[in-house]
Amino acid sequence: RLPLLQAAGKNSSFNLLELTETELEEQFVRGDGPGGQATNKTNNCVVLKHIPSGIVVKCHQTRSAEKNRKIAREILQEKVDLFYKGEDSDVFKEKKASEKKKQEKKRRAKENLERKKHLKEMQQLDKK
Repeated sequence: RLPLLQAAGKNSSFNLLELTETELEEQFVRGDGPGGQATNKTNNCVVLKHIPSGIVVKCHQTRSAEKNRKIAREILQEKVDLFYKGEDSDVFKEKKASEKKKQEKKRRAKENLERKKHLKEMQQLDKK
């Protein structure tokens, strides 16, 4: 079973709970990671907190503070939706469906490999 808050991705096609700006606390901080001076001198990393649930999101995906604000809100909205709706959340259902698809693909690949291995063994027996 996967932790609910890790299921949040970046899809906006879901029926998510709406966030109001009064419930949010926003900060701009210096980002971390590679980038040298460009990263070390600019406060374009957004830290967004949903006060009622206590969920915090940090976003430093682009060099633009505005884009980071938008992305942070999308991620936070999905996490808040998961927090309140749990397994009834569209985000959770999508993640489960994706995992199921991935497992099915793995199973088929394994079956194919077994078939090829079996075929190769049969061909070697025919040569003898």
